Amino acid sequence: MANIISIATASPTYAHKQEDILQYMQKVYQLDSEEKRKLGFLYHHSGIETRHSVIPDYGSNVTDLNFLPQNDYDPFPNIDQRMELYKSKAASISIEAIKKCIDTHIEDAQITHLITISCTGMSAPGLDLEIMEEMALSPTLFRTSVNFMGCYAAIHGLKLAKFICDSEPDAQVVIVATELCTLHFQKEYTIENASSSLLFADGAAAVLISNTLTSSKALQIESFHSQVAFQGKKDMAWEINSKGFLMTLSSYIPQLIKEDIELLVAAALQKKGLTHQEIPYWCIHPGGKKIVDVIEQKLSLTAAQTKFARKVLAENGNMSSPTILFVLKEIMESSIQSGERIFGIAFGPGLTMETFLCKKI
Repeated sequence: MANIISIATASPTYAHKQEDILQYMQKVYQLDSEEKRKLGFLYHHSGIETRHSVIPDYGSNVTDLNFLPQNDYDPFPNIDQRMELYKSKAASISIEAIKKCIDTHIEDAQITHLITISCTGMSAPGLDLEIMEEMALSPTLFRTSVNFMGCYAAIHGLKLAKFICDSEPDAQVVIVATELCTLHFQKEYTIENASSSLLFADGAAAVLISNTLTSSKALQIESFHSQVAFQGKKDMAWEINSKGFLMTLSSYIPQLIKEDIELLVAAALQKKGLTHQEIPYWCIHPGGKKIVDVIEQKLSLTAAQTKFARKVLAENGNMSSPTILFVLKEIMESSIQSGERIFGIAFGPGLTMETFLCKKI
């Protein structure tokens, strides 16, 4: 059986308080007093306290910018500049997470499979080859990439890792999900841009999956289930243009999740003959405070069951694909007992809803 042996996370150098980011956005968007008040209300009810970025620009001091322009007449970074910065930053934070993840378990050269995940930067040769070269991994390493799947992509990565382990008993699979969302900040003040600038942050998480390794925190991967609600395909989306990667994040997403979540969870748990009342631990992707609120309400969860998602949201914001792994790491390091199960769920473009079920060994 494929087991999650270890999860490690890495955050960029610059940690910005949500209040400082608000002041920055109010200035750079050039809002009047009424719009400032509205944006302030959203920030103060976001459930986020801190977010990390690979660039220092998201503080309240807009006179000392590093990546974004310092005045209105200088152009914002184009897609080339954003991808150049992604390429200079993504590998190092990915390797930091991987090194911490495999430490005490295996050596670098023992990694047999590498799965890289990202939707905020692309190139060829890409992140997978950069990691291979910098870590001096085997040139015959099996590698694959999950690109542009958004916030649920790490669950897709777990699926691939389980398929590999089920077919190759000696596989030592490393997944690394790395997103630099803040590179794609857009200056135009729209609902979509304001929502993105309120929520998204940078981070990386790595997972080691194996049939043969052991760990006191290990989790056995049991099953997966996914569902697409096509009525929400325009409500969450990424698009690429000359300005960068543009995010659409509709306010209707919590309502769409509210309509489908009970049937989705029931169908996923039916595979193991379980009901949601039998699941003590919930690994919820905190796509936003309202999403966590809706799931807690519809599934009658307790505050203790959603605290892991809320903690990650408060301390990191929404980092897209690594976020669900940050939450799972919190649960692995809690007081979970042998035999207890974790139900994981994340959402992304489509509107796609991906779930997983695992059990403490």
